[in-house]
Amino acid sequence: MAPVRGLLIDLDGTLYQGGTIIAGADALIRKLRRAGIPFLFVTNNSSRTPEDVAVHLREMGIEAQAEEVCTSSQAAARYISEESPGARVAILGEEGLRSACKEAGLEITEDEPQYVVQGIDRSFTYESLARASRWIQAGAGFILTNPDLMLPTDGGIMPGAGTLGAAIEAASGVKPVVIGKPNRPLVAYAAERLGIRPEEGVMVGDNLRTDIAAGVHAGCTSILVLTGITNSSNLERYQEEAGVKPDYICSDLEELAVLLNL
Repeated sequence: MAPVRGLLIDLDGTLYQGGTIIAGADALIRKLRRAGIPFLFVTNNSSRTPEDVAVHLREMGIEAQAEEVCTSSQAAARYISEESPGARVAILGEEGLRSACKEAGLEITEDEPQYVVQGIDRSFTYESLARASRWIQAGAGFILTNPDLMLPTDGGIMPGAGTLGAAIEAASGVKPVVIGKPNRPLVAYAAERLGIRPEEGVMVGDNLRTDIAAGVHAGCTSILVLTGITNSSNLERYQEEAGVKPDYICSDLEELAVLLNL
């Protein structure tokens, strides 16, 4: 393939599964650094700060710095600050979202917010739902960091940010602006941070519905790796269900490194 100007790399299912590194992930990142190819770790995770994500990667043996991480929370905060610099925002989320909004110069408040920005929130209650609905019905913009309905945990599958967002949408009657994959804003923001246009970027991930769809929606070249949720046995079915096809398919990360001429 043509020389890569910027690589957007998914995390869970692509470089690791839970707390276990995927074979070749550490070598891939070392090779990218040696080749001087700009890249970002791009994640729908809204609860962790970039430093949290980088620490998690380093603990598994993958060299990573906070500035190389791009989260849906950061992209959501950027989206709001571009629309309304210094806007008043009510947050339904965790530290990653709060930190991103503060760094973007947004005012966190529950007093007549201009926006309700929501991510995963494991302290979500009926009162949270009622407050969010009232604010949105009063005219606040509704921003959802990521649409993931399910959140894999060590204790099993739990409700994701998208499940909470669906409850707020049902209560308020307003659809959110969705920032994370498979939508375009997160990928466009990551490309901007790399100093490239989205169509100059390459999106790498294991999930056709999120990673590859986001790349397609943003105009990126897309590479599916069969290291996580998608594998050779379900590939054809998942492609039909997702309605998107990647530009390239790699069976593992070593094959990806060869494709990238590393």
